[in-house]
Amino acid sequence: MAEKVAVIAIGGNSLVHQGRQSMKDQYEAIRETSFHIADMIENGWTVAIGHGNGPQVGFVLRRSEIAYKVEGIHEIPLDVCGADTQGATGYYLQQNLYNEFLHRGIQKPVATVITQVEVDPKDPAFQNPTKPIGSFMDMAEAMQRKEKDGWWVVEDAGRGWRRVVPSPIPKRVVEEPVIKQLIQAGMCVITVGGGGIPVVADESGKLRGVAAVIDKDYASSLLANSIGAELLVISTAVEKVALNFGKPDQRWVDQMTVEEAKGYLAEGTHFAKGSMAPKIQASIWFLERGGKMAIITNPDNIGRALAGETGTRIVL
Repeated sequence: MAEKVAVIAIGGNSLVHQGRQSMKDQYEAIRETSFHIADMIENGWTVAIGHGNGPQVGFVLRRSEIAYKVEGIHEIPLDVCGADTQGATGYYLQQNLYNEFLHRGIQKPVATVITQVEVDPKDPAFQNPTKPIGSFMDMAEAMQRKEKDGWWVVEDAGRGWRRVVPSPIPKRVVEEPVIKQLIQAGMCVITVGGGGIPVVADESGKLRGVAAVIDKDYASSLLANSIGAELLVISTAVEKVALNFGKPDQRWVDQMTVEEAKGYLAEGTHFAKGSMAPKIQASIWFLERGGKMAIITNPDNIGRALAGETGTRIVL
């Protein structure tokens, strides 16, 4: 087993430049992120990379919806959208890491594993879908899709109607044995893209995909424990975690313990539910399940955070 194993979770939005969303732009954003991951690997880490895919899945869904309405071409199911974006984003990461390793003289194979993540069909999230996906619709179309396709739909702040899907808790990384073997061989592995393709098992153990979205930080945390990683790095938009973020009494945090992190989460005022709260919770779970340390920082500062110069460290 490699001596220093880490999982790094990259936000899907960080792989798309603000206002620039073409495939060329996404490639450039991933190139920049790959540079920082290569720094980490050059410092002796064997890394598994998880990434978000929210914007990318949105693009695939939008293309699918337009093709269906204009040409009657079949729509792409949400689980297949996840698989598509795992492959495309993995390809971009693989190629950029390969090129960066070549430039630096690093001998490190890179592979993408299209990854399924099992969730519990009885997870309460399936009875309370909250994750909006796809395009806005008028009420008539929303009701038609609800009746015809069984969609859950909600009205979104006067802007129109949208489909919502569940966001269940990940329970098992199906391809864990493969990922572990690749890590043990010293390879850089790209996996659990978008939190993994959500699947459920029937009574015989057979899997099927479901229309859901798994939080990529939760999945990366689970993966890190599954492969015995000592470090979880969560890459986000800010250099450090802040208490009372955006308020006059905002305070940056260099380090917090699991108990302190739990307390701040319980207060409910420090971390936004859709952004920093899942990152804190993922870090807590990772440490409680045997991890040694979690770091939250932005891509540009991964190297400095590993050296203890910046970022927020969460420890037992």
